[in-house]
Amino acid sequence: MATHHAVVEWARPAETSDADFLAGHYSRLHTIGFDGGVTLPGSASPSVVRAPWSVEAAADPEELLVAAVSNCHMLWFLDLAKHAGFPVLHYRDEPSGRMGKTDEGRIAVTQVVLRPVVTFSGVAPDPQALSDLHEKAHAACFIANSLRSDVIIEAVDPLTQGGG
Repeated sequence: MATHHAVVEWARPAETSDADFLAGHYSRLHTIGFDGGVTLPGSASPSVVRAPWSVEAAADPEELLVAAVSNCHMLWFLDLAKHAGFPVLHYRDEPSGRMGKTDEGRIAVTQVVLRPVVTFSGVAPDPQALSDLHEKAHAACFIANSLRSDVIIEAVDPLTQGGG
């Protein structure tokens, strides 16, 4: 099996003293580097750590988790649609994740909702076949298979939502 790597790096800004750090008054801004060469700015979520110590414009771990579930689902969906003979023209998802408490009382991402809007060129699957493709993509998704939280797919019909 493949091994995947990332580099997450943070350095305390020079203007932040030891006392500031110990008081929690330090920037959470960091970088997240991927093995393909892409680097993203990362931060704690402003809903977890208030500004100015978090950076809203950076990706937070919860957003990255939600995006990873959506990304994995999309890649499997595209492959399954290809094999089923349904040429995909456009795929867009606006996923969301909900924070809550687990049965053990821990705070976690307890639900991820995917809302894919898929348009096809040529032959498109009927609603049941489309649902089956999403179910198969969900079952195959490595990321969704790695989570304890519920992952819900709310596929959106581009004809009724103006997507695509």
